[in-house]
Amino acid sequence: MTSAAAIAPPTPAPLSPHTLVLMAAACGLCAGANYFNQPLLHSIAQELGVNDAQAASTVTLAQVSYALGLLLLVPLGDMLERRRLVLALMGLAATGMLLSGLSGATHSFALLVLGTGMTGLFSVAAQVLVPMAASFAAPGTGGRAVGLVMSGLLVGILAARSVAGVLSGLAGWNAVYWAGAAATLTMAVLLARALPSAPPATRLGYGQVLQSLGQLLRQHPRLRSRALIGGLGFATVSVLFSTMALLLAGPAYGFSDTQIGLIGIVGIAGALMANVAGRLADQGREQSATLAGALLMLLGWALLWQGGHSLWAFLLGFLVVDGALQALHISNQNVVYALAPEARSRINAVYMTTYFIGAASGSAVGAWAWLHAGWGGTSLAGCVLGVLTLAVVLWDRRLARATSRQG
Repeated sequence: MTSAAAIAPPTPAPLSPHTLVLMAAACGLCAGANYFNQPLLHSIAQELGVNDAQAASTVTLAQVSYALGLLLLVPLGDMLERRRLVLALMGLAATGMLLSGLSGATHSFALLVLGTGMTGLFSVAAQVLVPMAASFAAPGTGGRAVGLVMSGLLVGILAARSVAGVLSGLAGWNAVYWAGAAATLTMAVLLARALPSAPPATRLGYGQVLQSLGQLLRQHPRLRSRALIGGLGFATVSVLFSTMALLLAGPAYGFSDTQIGLIGIVGIAGALMANVAGRLADQGREQSATLAGALLMLLGWALLWQGGHSLWAFLLGFLVVDGALQALHISNQNVVYALAPEARSRINAVYMTTYFIGAASGSAVGAWAWLHAGWGGTSLAGCVLGVLTLAVVLWDRRLARATSRQG
């Protein structure tokens, strides 16, 4: 099913640097919308009359709904015209942000839950754009194209926290969602003019496309290993993302939403690792980048453990952990996209669904660890997940060697 019904498309013209930058910005906006709430949890809890755990549950909800979008909507990128699909998804994600903004005006936590779920579900437009960048890249530059677009996505996620914190301090937390909706709609208009037509890659129906996801997973052992690396790696970092606002707003630091948001700027430097990892992939060195990422993840959590009483240790640990995740993620994508080029959207759906199931699981683990054992328990949870990530990286290296011998 992955190739028999494939359509042989005409060779596309490579995307211009301007279009790639625009795609990177759009990815950043879409993915970043799922992280607006992270520096705002304390303010959301106070204004909507819920406890910290209920407010933190919106972080998990955003990740779960995003994972559902990856599973159910991203595969459409192989069977529909991708330009129109991207624009439709961005419009629906903006609608979800508008609902979240209204929740602040109406003091309705239920409306925030609805808006968060809708935004998460449809902001997977970013994950239709990423394989488009790989498909339209000039020969030998796929890694760099994916790295550039993913850099935009990752910077967007990190900047979203900072911008959300600053806007919340200036105009209230619901203003963050109004601004996000306006920016997303504006970006959709710009993309409508810049993106090339991207015809379907398969004649399979929707049911067959969904069925083929399992076939791809069974057919490619390294899709399984790389998806697991991504899921565990993001789970490790999500432990941090779901609890850092609670630590920084608590007695140890007493930071405001604006101050917490500004902390996210530190992580932008880590996002630059995406470009480095992309270039290493183009040189055939993704295995080295993956191992380095797993080891750096453990180092970062060792620093974060000290971050409960040292801001400098927290900042350095945040930077290292975030950079480590980018090294893992970009290396993973370059490996899995090469497994079945005619099914990149479906490959991406399998990989990214696992990735965000890991994120949702990590958020839930982080909230549980914080509730029962504070920052020490949270740090221990991050370290345990980091060790599991390293174990799967070593398994993947064995699979790569076995594949190389068979080839």
